[in-house]
Amino acid sequence: MALTVHLGVAELAATRFAVSPLSETVACLRQLGDRDRHAIHLPWLRWAQESLAEEPLHLSHTWPLIVSERLAWPEFLVPAPRGAGTSIEEDLEALQRTTAQQVRTSLRRVFGARPPDAVARLAARPAAGLRAIAGELRAVHDRLIAPHWSRIRAVLDADVIHRAKRFAAGGAEQLFADLHPDLHWRDGRLVLEGARWRSEIVVDRGPGGLVLMPVALGSPHVLIKKRTSTQTTVRYPARGAGGLWTMGTRAPSSSTVRLLGRARAALLEALRSPATTTDLARALGVTPSAVSQHLGVLRASGLVTRERYGRNVLYMTTALGDSLCGADGPSPAGSVRP
Repeated sequence: MALTVHLGVAELAATRFAVSPLSETVACLRQLGDRDRHAIHLPWLRWAQESLAEEPLHLSHTWPLIVSERLAWPEFLVPAPRGAGTSIEEDLEALQRTTAQQVRTSLRRVFGARPPDAVARLAARPAAGLRAIAGELRAVHDRLIAPHWSRIRAVLDADVIHRAKRFAAGGAEQLFADLHPDLHWRDGRLVLEGARWRSEIVVDRGPGGLVLMPVALGSPHVLIKKRTSTQTTVRYPARGAGGLWTMGTRAPSSSTVRLLGRARAALLEALRSPATTTDLARALGVTPSAVSQHLGVLRASGLVTRERYGRNVLYMTTALGDSLCGADGPSPAGSVRP
C-alpha cells in the first residue's frame, strides 16, 4: 500500500526545504515514548533519560497527544515553517496560531469521538491548551534539544545542501530518488510505499508546494501529513545523523592513524557527522585554530569538503574520506555530551 501526493507544476516549483527546532523537539518526545524509535539515537536516549530521572519535566498537556496507542498524532504540533530556518520562538508562535476549529478537527481525526481526558480538555479550550503545550514544548527544547542544537543544525543544514545539489543536477526525479528508499517520484506524484497503511491513501495536500524537512532526532521512516492546517510537510531522516551522538567518543582505526596521524584521523572520524569548526574543537578538546589547521590539510588531500550555509561554514567528509574511515561500517553507541 502507499501514500500518494499529487503535485502540479506550480506546486513542485513552490516546494522548498526547511529546518525546525520544534520538529526536533516533538521527534525527541516520540523517541522517549518508544514510538518509531531509531537505534542510532540510543546514546542520546540514555543521556535524556538520565537527565529526566534527576529532574523530570511535567508534560501533562503534551505527552498524551504525542505518545498514545494511536499511530498518528495531531498535525498542528509541527506547523510548516514559514522560512528556511526558524527559531523555537517562531515555531511556537506558529503553533499557537492554530485556530480552534483546526485544533478540534485534528484531534477528532486522531482520537475519534471519545478522546482521553487531556485531549477533551484541549478541544474544550484550544487557545489556553495551546499556550500550555507551547510552554511544555519550550521546556523540552531547552532541556533536551538546545544543548545539542548546534550539531543537530549542522547535520540538517548539510542535508539541505546535499539535496539542493541533487535537485540542481537532476530535478525532482533525482531529488526524490535520494530522499528515502520508500519514497519515489512518478508522473507528477510523490509516492511513499510501505506496510504502514492498510489501503491506498491520497494526501489532502495543503496550499502551495511541499515543505521538505530533514529530521536528525527522529523516526527512520518518512512522515507525510495526510491532512494539514498549514503546508504539507515531508519529514525524512537526515543524512549524517548516524554519527551525531558519537562525535569525539570513538577512536579512529589504526590504519587511518598511521596514514594521517592521530589528530587528523580523529578529526576525520568526528566528521562522520557534519560539523562546524567550533563543534569539532569542543568535541575533541582542542583549540579552533588547531582544528582549522588540520582541516586545511584534510581538504587539500581531498578527504574533507566545506560548504557555507547562512553564517556557518560546515565541514563534511568526501566520498574518499568516508571510504578511508569506513563510514559505512557499524557505529557503536557512544556517550552524549552537551
